Amino acid sequence: MHALSFLLETAFYLLIGAALFRAYMNWLRISMTAQPGTFVMALTNWLVKPLRRTLPQALARSKVDSASLFAAALLSLLYALLAALLFGWFAGDVPVLAVLAFALKMLLRVTLQALTILVFGYVIISWVQPGSYAHGLLSRLVEPPLSPLRRIVPMIGGIDLSAMALLLLLQVGLMLLG
Repeated sequence: MHALSFLLETAFYLLIGAALFRAYMNWLRISMTAQPGTFVMALTNWLVKPLRRTLPQALARSKVDSASLFAAALLSLLYALLAALLFGWFAGDVPVLAVLAFALKMLLRVTLQALTILVFGYVIISWVQPGSYAHGLLSRLVEPPLSPLRRIVPMIGGIDLSAMALLLLLQVGLMLLG
């Protein structure tokens, strides 16, 4: 039963993360024609394209990729329902609020863990290949959450500790979700 739970969680983590990443990349106006954009689109087109056709036009024209965000929310909800039904988390009827809370928790957890991975990748690439395409991409991805911290966290000895501060905040957020 643990193996099935692990496989289900991993599959949904990947799908939810891809949908959130797609929305984030579109919000930052990062081209989806190169990697990781093509991978993310291939993974999420089956759900995002139909949602784009069915969502109200007002949402489709906003700066936020509402179809991708809605896809992530739907996937989180589906994961919560499947997990509740398959693993018998609830005796008898499935409480709607508990499923919604679990879906929201999954969505937040995926967001925090994905951002943690991006920040780690950014830090490592900045040490190893600071002029590479990957460094430029990761820099654009982590700049929005890092810039407010850079105003607060001082540089020490020429080292920018804002990434470390962000990693600590993300870990605290994950602990609070735990």
